[in-house]
Amino acid sequence: MNEVSLFNIAPLLQLLALAVLLAIAPLSWVWMKNRHTQVSHRMRHLTLITLFLTFDLVLFGAFTRLTDSGLGCPDWPGCYGHASPVGASQAIATAQSAMPTGPVTLKKSWIEMIHRYLAMLVGILILTLAAFTWRTERSLWVWPSLTLVWVCVQGTFGALTVTMKLFPLIVTLHLLGGMLLLVFLMVQLVRQRHANNHASLQAVPVWLYLLTLACFLSVLIQTGLGAWVSSNYAVLACDTYPMCQNSWWPDMNMDKAFEFWRGLGLDADGQALPFQALTAIHMVHRWHALLPALLLLLVAAGWWHRGLKTPARLLSALLLLQFATGISNAVLGWPMLAALLHTGSAAALLLVLTWTLASTRPRRSDRIAATFNRHML
Repeated sequence: MNEVSLFNIAPLLQLLALAVLLAIAPLSWVWMKNRHTQVSHRMRHLTLITLFLTFDLVLFGAFTRLTDSGLGCPDWPGCYGHASPVGASQAIATAQSAMPTGPVTLKKSWIEMIHRYLAMLVGILILTLAAFTWRTERSLWVWPSLTLVWVCVQGTFGALTVTMKLFPLIVTLHLLGGMLLLVFLMVQLVRQRHANNHASLQAVPVWLYLLTLACFLSVLIQTGLGAWVSSNYAVLACDTYPMCQNSWWPDMNMDKAFEFWRGLGLDADGQALPFQALTAIHMVHRWHALLPALLLLLVAAGWWHRGLKTPARLLSALLLLQFATGISNAVLGWPMLAALLHTGSAAALLLVLTWTLASTRPRRSDRIAATFNRHML
């Protein structure tokens, strides 16, 4: 492991060629299905497919982390300088014989490389979306361009996740980066829909719009806290609910818990991270969950009252799923299905909130508007 060059670009051209080949399937499907429609309609379908594949990428990234496959190939962008674990089989076998349970095994190497293949596929599709938007729909260039920049940033986080040996801060930022990529694609999709259909944004009261925005930010922060729990393997620091370690206020070390610049399992001084710090990481995630839960209930009620019943129902169902899977992660020993559903429902919450924010606009109440107009006259 120590003799492996962390950055080895030898297989880069092969990986790029593989990404292009993988991208042919969704691109061809969009072209054939929409060959008799306008370019704008094709672009909308391609954005939807890219959003779907990016959601899959986020979930597969969680699966890679949950199976401890993040270092299945200890170099980047390939695997021991090869484009697949097939070419690296001898090096993988040597590493596995030295440490049979990992971090390098043949299974983990394939999981890690499939994650990279899917990431490259998404990158090619986002590049294609940006290029066609610049050419055919220049009025909508902002979000595709921002998405393209961000997928490059996300790729950098992915490389650093490997080369910095699962540095918790980098792993956390990598997950948050995936969530933001979903947000950017959703905004892009909504903007395309409104531009193509010449539809206006639905006006909602200022208080409801701001409440929804606050809810979005709170869910994003909670997602970051959840990523910090996962990247530090602090899920099992508390295996009961609602108490932790048979206490409402277990022994915690807040200072060590939120030292961000440190290696996995270590504090900022390079010493072993105390268990009390893991407990603090876990409990802060639990406590903060109350805020987005309350905001989600208020937003769902507000949307329902304003006739936006579909997002209200979705938010309520996703909140229930988050609650159930969050408890299951602790009391059932972090089962794979519950952990994946917990990540997926968090991503879905952000998408629904983004969809609603991008489809609406704040408006002044009639009373405020009347007062304003009277003073102006």
